[in-house]
Amino acid sequence: MKPIEALSLGWRTELIFHRFDAQVVPRSAYLLIRTPHNPTYYWGNFLLFDRAPRAGDAAAWLAAFDAEIAQPQPASRHIAFGIDGEVPDALPADFEALGVRLFPATVLTMTRARLRAPRRPLAPGFAMRALRLPQEAPLAVEMQLASDSHGYEPKGYRIFRERQMARYGRMAEAGLGDWFGIFASTPGGEVLVADCGLFRDGPGPGALGRFQFVSTHPAWRRQGLCSALIHAVCEHGFDAMGLASLVVVADPHDVAIGLYEALGFARDHALWYIERASRDEPAPR
Repeated sequence: MKPIEALSLGWRTELIFHRFDAQVVPRSAYLLIRTPHNPTYYWGNFLLFDRAPRAGDAAAWLAAFDAEIAQPQPASRHIAFGIDGEVPDALPADFEALGVRLFPATVLTMTRARLRAPRRPLAPGFAMRALRLPQEAPLAVEMQLASDSHGYEPKGYRIFRERQMARYGRMAEAGLGDWFGIFASTPGGEVLVADCGLFRDGPGPGALGRFQFVSTHPAWRRQGLCSALIHAVCEHGFDAMGLASLVVVADPHDVAIGLYEALGFARDHALWYIERASRDEPAPR
């Protein structure tokens, strides 16, 4: 398995979060990523390979997952393999027999020179700032749940988002980034209507930044808020955090990709995931 520094930008920045508070253990054939304090987090408990699966690999890959994750953590009842490399259109038959699914994500990157202003500036009555964590974490959780629940069981998904925001709060305290939001002034007070995180992979010049969970409340969409938020956070990343390049990962079928590209993000490569949900208690990615 290649070293972390040689991984593609998508996986390298994905591991920013796991290297902070989880276990990232190199093995000869894969990287073990394990999050004991959050065992039902699929993409906090997985094996990362630097090649696509081949016919006949399924038994060995499943045995490795069982030994590394399922047995030490009985609450981890899913299967998850990450792939840092080219993947064929279909999985080998022995993987299909496991009941797993293969899906991609598109990696987009941004440099300071490419950043373009949004088509619409932030309108009066809205303000962008970093959230005060952990005190304001519940605001972000409620907004994220309203934005997109991914079809997961509501109670489990709420717990997942609460745990993620707690992680981001600890990372903010460590100086690795912040969680940002656009707030609307309403007769009832200030309301969070869009949010995202931006975190770095280490100190010093040339560091990479990775966006997390960009979302807008459904009642406040189509007002240019997401574009304004991403643009402002990009500027913060370059100017205040001194980042050299920013990375965001999106569903290849998501209309948000057009928004990112309009601001100057460029498509880089794809991440590939192989996943089987827990049989009895689905949990989110």
